[in-house]
Amino acid sequence: MGNYLYAMKKNGFLVLPILLFLASPLLFSQTFNVDFDLDDVICKEQERAQFQMDLSHNRNATADQTDIYYQVMRWDMDPAVNYIKGVITYYYKSRVDNLSQLVLDLANTHTINYIRRGNQDLSYVHSQDQLLTIDLGKTLNIGQVDSLTISYEGIPPSNGFGSFVQGTHGTAPIVWTLSEPYGARDWWPTKQDLVDKIDSTDIYLTTPTGNLGASNGKLISITEENGKLVHHWRHRHPIASYLVALAVTNYTAYSNWCPLPNGDSIEILNYVYPENLADAQMLTPTAVTIMDFYNQKFGIYPFADEKYGHAQFGWGGGMEHQTMSFMYNLSYGLIAHEMAHQWFGDKVTCGSWTDIWLNEGFATYLTGLSLEYTSVDYWWPQWKSSTSNSATSQPGGSVYVDDTTSVNRIFSSRLTYNKGAYLLHMLRWVMGDDHFFQACRNYLNGSGTAYDFGRTTEFQEYLETESGIDLDGFFADWFYNQGYPSYHIQWTQQQDSLIIWINQAQSHPSVSYFEMPVPVWKFHNNGASERLVMQNNQQDQRFSFLVGDVIIDSLQFDPERWILTRDNTVEHLITGIDDPTENKLYSFYPNPASDYIQFNTDVEITRVRLINAQGVEVQTKLNDHRLTWSNLPPGMYGVLVENQKHEVVSVQPVLILK
Repeated sequence: MGNYLYAMKKNGFLVLPILLFLASPLLFSQTFNVDFDLDDVICKEQERAQFQMDLSHNRNATADQTDIYYQVMRWDMDPAVNYIKGVITYYYKSRVDNLSQLVLDLANTHTINYIRRGNQDLSYVHSQDQLLTIDLGKTLNIGQVDSLTISYEGIPPSNGFGSFVQGTHGTAPIVWTLSEPYGARDWWPTKQDLVDKIDSTDIYLTTPTGNLGASNGKLISITEENGKLVHHWRHRHPIASYLVALAVTNYTAYSNWCPLPNGDSIEILNYVYPENLADAQMLTPTAVTIMDFYNQKFGIYPFADEKYGHAQFGWGGGMEHQTMSFMYNLSYGLIAHEMAHQWFGDKVTCGSWTDIWLNEGFATYLTGLSLEYTSVDYWWPQWKSSTSNSATSQPGGSVYVDDTTSVNRIFSSRLTYNKGAYLLHMLRWVMGDDHFFQACRNYLNGSGTAYDFGRTTEFQEYLETESGIDLDGFFADWFYNQGYPSYHIQWTQQQDSLIIWINQAQSHPSVSYFEMPVPVWKFHNNGASERLVMQNNQQDQRFSFLVGDVIIDSLQFDPERWILTRDNTVEHLITGIDDPTENKLYSFYPNPASDYIQFNTDVEITRVRLINAQGVEVQTKLNDHRLTWSNLPPGMYGVLVENQKHEVVSVQPVLILK
């Protein structure tokens, strides 16, 4: 697909993580280091997800039948022991009539101590497909509420890729969790599909003394009970199950604060290894700068009433756990990427792994935007160059994930991250800054998306409603289909006019033509320059600009890198004579004409182009100095004659009649 124009809708508007990026190779490096190679870190993510994805065919088919609106979650964790004990109370309502079972996901390595409603024990089946099916002992209709409590314990399955890890840093023990995409069931009974967020949670994490327990939300208290510490974290925002997280070790805690326009401030709570404290304290002030920028662009941090945090952990990457990202280091790029997820990925979570770019493409682009904000002349151009080079390093591939059974496909650095980020960059170009950023804010705050799940179709609707632009063709080309364009720009200056022709080749046959507003900068011999923007909708399209007596020195295609493209060329067509409009050597008759013209010359003619008033070349045939056509609308056309060097040697008008 691809034959479309950016146009106003005729009848109103349509209605509508694991990730680290740019991480420094040195733990807590004190330099502002930006490393644009994502391959190593994406490889880690793919490996970690592989085991979880292998088990993903055991899906909870009833996940959408209930709405869990509150959970009280009590866990006992010793960082020196690979073991977890939990007691969780679930408050939920039915989304269907005659609901008689609650089905949760839980690995088979765990033992169920009991499942109760009050003092009533409930029967259950914990099957080999890792589903925990609970008989409610009654039926619920739509909207009816219920609650039950599960006590369990066990050794989480060891897959080597992070869902539940017990290890050490230095000589101190540590335990931490990381659940995306299918690892939550490894350590607690939950629904891990992308259909239901838990509206509110209270988490009580019991640890040995001398440790801190990191989790989601606001730290309410740390109390001592029976010789242990109980950390109470309260979270009053909806959260997807894979974003619930725990980490326990001998952390040192300190805070930075991001001021708000109303005089309040957001706490940025840092849990770091004691041996890294000095370096961390030098690096985390960067988070204040980045958060202030995101607040301005996308609205105040979605969980500002609680906190944002960093908790150091042992996996070589980062994870955007809601309100507290788990971080391998505190490099600029990793901070920017994981923090960006709090808006795109946590507040609004992709509703399907086919749409994971709504998490990862956005976080990658926001990292770039933060570089535009802090280093517009140095790191921002390098980010655009590196990101576009990666996205176009192969001729095919769509941002849309067409195979959710493949970990490599879901977590593709080239497509999900880099091409997804550049898709957003091009939407910004097509719509303009004001419309683009407002549409993103509308998506974040929409009644169907805020603190919920989002899909690409919903995001497109917000874009179209805000801008009034029909983006069906854009998403067909850039999201669902594959590849990128390569442009060949030709230009010549004739008297007081600059004439530009645009041709395009596509890297993949799924797109017949990428219709885009194409920017070209013209540079004058007096040192001045100006950006020209042409709405390019078809092959060999001609554009003319009045430049007066200014001499054009050169043209440059898209030096600001708005369009995802590569292998572009700009060709200056040198005319064979001083003024091709005065060259009588190529005179022709008749004029006016109906279906042909005949040239009065013995000079060999290599090519003749017939151009309509819109600058588009029309189909013709040249045979023995006769140019013929058929069924052309009447009007004024231009006849351009070129020699063997592709020099324009004659430009003459012809009036075509019926």
